[in-house]
Amino acid sequence: MKSHLSELHFHNEAAAFAYVESKLWPNGPVCPHCKGTEKIGRLQGKTTRAGLYKCYACRKPFTVRMGTIFESSHAPLRVWLQTIYMMCSSKKGISTQPLHRTFGGSMKTAWFLGHRVRECMKALGFEAKDFEPLGGAGQTIEGDETYIGGKAGNRAYAPVAAKMPVVSLVERNGAVRSFHVPNVTAHTLYPLIARQTHKDSRFMTDESNVYAAIGRTFKGGYQTVNHSAKEYVRDEAFTNTVEGYFSVLKRGIYGVYQHVSEAHLHRYLSEFDFRYSNRVRLGIDDKSRADLALKGAKGRRLTYQTVGGSRAAFAAAQAKAGVGMAPEAGGA
Repeated sequence: MKSHLSELHFHNEAAAFAYVESKLWPNGPVCPHCKGTEKIGRLQGKTTRAGLYKCYACRKPFTVRMGTIFESSHAPLRVWLQTIYMMCSSKKGISTQPLHRTFGGSMKTAWFLGHRVRECMKALGFEAKDFEPLGGAGQTIEGDETYIGGKAGNRAYAPVAAKMPVVSLVERNGAVRSFHVPNVTAHTLYPLIARQTHKDSRFMTDESNVYAAIGRTFKGGYQTVNHSAKEYVRDEAFTNTVEGYFSVLKRGIYGVYQHVSEAHLHRYLSEFDFRYSNRVRLGIDDKSRADLALKGAKGRRLTYQTVGGSRAAFAAAQAKAGVGMAPEAGGA
């Protein structure tokens, strides 16, 4: 029996750089300054740091860390790879404390590592050229909402904070996309669902009226189940898939992370969405899932100041999700 964590790139810095370069530069080094690929050489002096290259077109040095979540980090690249693997292989997540105890350093560093890895897991926004809506002809999408937050019975003195609404869209036998929304109304959900789904899909929800208007726009049909009347399955009409996802999400939030703030909830949703959308049932094992997360590191920067933003971060996440925008079709 051999552990995946015994592989060389998890323990040797030179091997870690070689591994990351093979994933982010499959066709060879690319200068992050001028995007050149030809006049590039590896610097191999005795005092040269690992993975250093020089572009002789723009005469600037660089490493594979530049332009990724690893840039400006003092943590060794091998520790980054271990963190990515651990977060990708833990179905319900891994909190800051275990990362801190495992890798040493400060709690602040471990917390920042976790959020940078979650940035890797973030799905492409609808503004990206490779964005694809969920579903399609012959596919079924389930939609539902849940609420994240503490219970009144757990508060001794302080007032109970308002729970945070989360809406998820799950393609059966496919991916999931979750969004923290300001409220659960037709006005909020219509543009979000329109942007994230393909109109040829079949749409399934519970009896809530907030989905009725957008549901009628799906060419594949719109069906509901009446949970208030204890109806949970009617032929192919059910929302058990999305509710199963909520069970994993809540066990992770309450059991592993204990509490997440509104400012960072969207990052945790990205984490759970990523693992669910790249699960074993779809033929993606832990190693492949970690490699997918690693490829997501390219072109994404996350500074400590950015992570610390609260209202601005939440507003930006809602803008990218399309909340509050005019209804627009998600697929041709």
